[in-house]
Amino acid sequence: MHRPSNVDNAEVLKNILDALEKIQTELPIVFPMHPRTRKQIEAFGFSENIARMQGLRVVEPIGYFDFLRLMSEAKLVLTDSGGIQEETTILKVPCITMRENTERPITIEVGANRLVGSDRDQILAAYRRAIASDFLNWQVPDLWDGRAARRIAEVLTNGHSQSAIV
Repeated sequence: MHRPSNVDNAEVLKNILDALEKIQTELPIVFPMHPRTRKQIEAFGFSENIARMQGLRVVEPIGYFDFLRLMSEAKLVLTDSGGIQEETTILKVPCITMRENTERPITIEVGANRLVGSDRDQILAAYRRAIASDFLNWQVPDLWDGRAARRIAEVLTNGHSQSAIV
């Protein structure tokens, strides 16, 4: 969680932290905290809120492969990142996206992701659905097969003149 829309407004950040406070009483949370988020938590005086959450483990940001491993072993992921929405879909880990919109709508269409905004109650409702059912038993989108580079090379090599670049 690092987007300005979530961390630069004290009320929005408080709503999200309130949801995390409830969730961490039921499910341990690992929170690799972005420097921007840490700065805003301190600036808004929310450090004590974080400190009292016994089930919330704040860690420094971690490398990509370590983060993938962490996500792959998670019960669910809460995020405001676009890339993480895709990665959790491939990893078959339910994702709750704390944003008002997404550039990855396919993750919602296949049932792997829930777009909830920053509303505490919406975050908690999506969390409860994820815990109860792991969302839907979704299928990874057809073209997410790891062969994109091969398909691109084929188009470039075979010169598909009927292709359009937009």
